Amino acid sequence: MASTTYSISDLAREFDLTTRAIRFYEDMGLLQPQREGPGGRSRVYSARDRTRLKLTLRAKRLGLSLTEAREIIDTYDSPRDTGPQLTKFLAVLAQHRKQLEEQMADLQANLEEVKLHEKEARALLAKTGKAAPAPKPRK
Repeated sequence: MASTTYSISDLAREFDLTTRAIRFYEDMGLLQPQREGPGGRSRVYSARDRTRLKLTLRAKRLGLSLTEAREIIDTYDSPRDTGPQLTKFLAVLAQHRKQLEEQMADLQANLEEVKLHEKEARALLAKTGKAAPAPKPRK
């Protein structure tokens, strides 16, 4: 049975990416297509490359860096002991969750400060006898 291969255009179309983005992922070591044709100008991607691209995009949606994505994905190319793979994945996710929680706390503090300044500005405006504009509704 022949293995399935993909052109760069096939993958770009399937994952709604530019060919430039795919070449960038290749430069980052995430994809390793075979080279064919005159001077090796044509890239031929394997089912493995397609899976790695899919995992890369999933990691990106989770907010992981491409380096983190590559480290995790590369563990799947090692012997099939899932313990180290899952341990690495959990460590990266825990670090990422911590980062997001810190960012959320910073945003919450910033939002509270904005609310305080709004309240103070409305109070000062009320002292001048002018009505403060109504806050815009949130979407």
